[in-house]
Amino acid sequence: MPWIGRAPGAPYFVTAAGEAWTPIGQNDAIDWPEFAGLFRRRDLPAVERHLRHLRDHGVTCLRLMLEYAQGRHRYLERPVGRFVPAMVQLWDDLFALCDKVGMRVLLTPYDTFFTWIRWRHHPYNAANGGPCASRKRLLVCPATRKAVKARLAFATERWGGSGVIFAWDLWNEMHPAQAGDEPHAFAEFIGDVGPFLRELETRLHGRAHLQCVSVFGPELIWKPWTVDPIFRHPGLDFANSHFYEEGTIDDPRDTVAPAIAVGRLTQEALREITDQRPFFDSEHGPIHSFKDRHLTLPEAFDDEYFRHIQWAHIASGGAGGGMRWPNRHPHVLTAGMRRAQRALADFLPLIDWPRFCRRNLNDQLRVSDPRLRAFGCGDAHQAFVWLLRQELAPAVRQLRQVVDHGEIAATLQVPGLAAGRYRATCWDTRKGQEAGRLEVTAEADGILLPVTVAGGDLAIAIRRA
Repeated sequence: MPWIGRAPGAPYFVTAAGEAWTPIGQNDAIDWPEFAGLFRRRDLPAVERHLRHLRDHGVTCLRLMLEYAQGRHRYLERPVGRFVPAMVQLWDDLFALCDKVGMRVLLTPYDTFFTWIRWRHHPYNAANGGPCASRKRLLVCPATRKAVKARLAFATERWGGSGVIFAWDLWNEMHPAQAGDEPHAFAEFIGDVGPFLRELETRLHGRAHLQCVSVFGPELIWKPWTVDPIFRHPGLDFANSHFYEEGTIDDPRDTVAPAIAVGRLTQEALREITDQRPFFDSEHGPIHSFKDRHLTLPEAFDDEYFRHIQWAHIASGGAGGGMRWPNRHPHVLTAGMRRAQRALADFLPLIDWPRFCRRNLNDQLRVSDPRLRAFGCGDAHQAFVWLLRQELAPAVRQLRQVVDHGEIAATLQVPGLAAGRYRATCWDTRKGQEAGRLEVTAEADGILLPVTVAGGDLAIAIRRA
């Protein structure tokens, strides 16, 4: 499989052949239902069928942790430095299946959430013979750092020669509590571990996979000593955050507020990036509803919540639609979410991503009908707008969805396009098909586009005619 790199001069991704590539997918885990057949090779054909099902629904990438530590039977090392044969076989099989099917992985070496929660059981705990005396020193303990590098070295030596690895998330949800609240710990970790892995991969494979780190957001990323390493560290290739805003995304009561939050959070993240590196949300979902309130959202509501977040994210300038953490029982995405991923994948060719030097336009778009909310991004030659109907239907089980009947005719003003003729292609995000097209002329103040939203939302791709 071709390796993935950054598009030269544009905040998106391309294959080694220069073709546009967009991360569409979600978080998954090796012991969740759809991948449970990997362990001890219980049912590899079922896993292959699942991967093909994902590919056929437009999924290009899964975010996976080399070790998912909720239980005690999926540790990659036990004791530290001894890589468990059953787990190595599991990853051998998974990488081979991904290569066969055409699926890539955003790979992070540790499940830091359950490592923290279940620290007393973890092999890295000094009480269990591990290198780290306290979970509050995971990022700064020299002996633990050595173990981190050894794990990454093992992984790239065994699996890193493949384009199946899209990129490394060097540390999942970097948090001050893991570093003794030392203000320079994030940058120091990235500046040590990142070059180590890059140099090793270059020596082994002749090139290196992309790198990022992720952070639980939005609360943490606005601390001054957190923003710079996450969004601007020169050793990282793209930026990641996890969108779990309290009350809107983590515990939704309607499907409009989460989309508005995602648009704002994406816009704020892009403001922190100074070199046009790509950005995307690599975790989101109703975590508080699921984990603390023990609620699995009704499927119809959750499907719309998922779809709205996806389109708000990419229209606001994110690379792809973001990566959902399922937060459902069982831990799998619904059929409606898979259809939404397919609809996004089919829309992507309408934009020339490797040459799309977008800026966020959420605050500059003007739509004549206040019932519509506009999200968008653009440059002098292309634009991408998503219109969301803000009217809410009556509550069902205290949850409100968007009114999806009746048409809204409005005028949309899109600024920033150079003078000339443009073709606007409208896209039905539910059906995953074109909903009409028209040609318009850009004047000094941009273009004025007559639009009709027949349902709850509408995506629009605008390119030179």
